[in-house]
Amino acid sequence: MKHLKYLLFLIAVSFAITSCNSTRTALFDQYSYEKTIELKVETDQLINKANTTYTANKDEIEKLFLNLGKLVEYEKNKPNNEITFEMLKMLNDKDKNLLAGFFKHWETKGVASKSFLEESKKQILEAFDLLIQYEIKKDKQSKEALLDLINLNTPTYGQR
Repeated sequence: MKHLKYLLFLIAVSFAITSCNSTRTALFDQYSYEKTIELKVETDQLINKANTTYTANKDEIEKLFLNLGKLVEYEKNKPNNEITFEMLKMLNDKDKNLLAGFFKHWETKGVASKSFLEESKKQILEAFDLLIQYEIKKDKQSKEALLDLINLNTPTYGQR
């Protein structure tokens, strides 16, 4: 009888572990946290320069996207990390209203208007803040905030 109870307990635990697999979240990662903060600070500095010509800042912009690409690749290969990976891909997507879309618009226009710059900066830095908070907390609230942003169906800059 003891063996039967033990066997049933093991089966129940195994079932619980495998059924919760889809709700797993990657653990806190110091590297991801630091690199996301670095990208946010670099982004903030570059957006502040959007009142100058895109070509004058092209080298810095390319460096920013190289670093973002490295982080995307790093995050892609971490287990249980789909949310962070999707958010970084969204930041790197020129057809979205976030980071890459902002720089695409700036490149097209040559110089960004003050109002466009301010509104875009607010949205982009908020996206980075959500990523940072999610990395720190890995709780339900920060996860839902990030998922809400990912799931927003916003038009691209060119469709405004």
